[in-house]
Amino acid sequence: MTAVIGLAFGASVFLTSALSGVFGMAGGLILLWLLLLLLPASSAIAVHGVIQMVANGWRAVRSRAFIDYRIVAFAVLGLLAIAAVLTLARYTPEKATVCIAIGLMPILVWLPKSLFALDASRPLHAFICGVIAGGLNITVGIAGPTIDVFFIRTAMDRRKIVATKAVVQMTSHALKVIFYARSALALTPDEWLAIAAAAPFAVLGTNAGHAILHRITDHHFRTWTRWIVTVIGAFYMAQGLMLIL
Repeated sequence: MTAVIGLAFGASVFLTSALSGVFGMAGGLILLWLLLLLLPASSAIAVHGVIQMVANGWRAVRSRAFIDYRIVAFAVLGLLAIAAVLTLARYTPEKATVCIAIGLMPILVWLPKSLFALDASRPLHAFICGVIAGGLNITVGIAGPTIDVFFIRTAMDRRKIVATKAVVQMTSHALKVIFYARSALALTPDEWLAIAAAAPFAVLGTNAGHAILHRITDHHFRTWTRWIVTVIGAFYMAQGLMLIL
């Protein structure tokens, strides 16, 4: 990996981490899209998992006062359950399928609340959130827009949403890295060096996003979340269709 590509990668990690620091998602969608351009699907998902573990972990630390640990506990049970199932099934990702699946996810944030009255503060819903988050994170590398359906319509404020989602996503990404450990170990030393060098950018970007989060309103948070993930989803859908055609 050349120095120019390394710097571009670091800048991408910073900007996407900042975006996720504000909205609790979206940045990871862009980062995975960039990684899919450079690496095979399984390797891209593994690298994405490592970087997102750092970004979400630091976001959880910065917002720890707002974490709802009860929701986290039930969600993690769901994550572990689906990870066990997919391990037994020996699932292997395919790039076009990954892109199309992610491209369809933003539809969920536009569905009327009456159709899916999901609420992460309810134990069963939190468990289901964990199952879906873990399943999608392992199979297609991203689950943010789907997790958002369980949080964006609750009575929780934006800081509590971002903090609690950060812990759930961090755990989900950790399971994803373990699932794709073989692909991760196949990366070259230069690629691992680039990943290690990008970690501080993830922390800095998260700090920047955290500062912005406290300056926006809950209304703007919910509105911009929907539009941002929709635009990103359209790019994924286009890439997936191009791969098939």
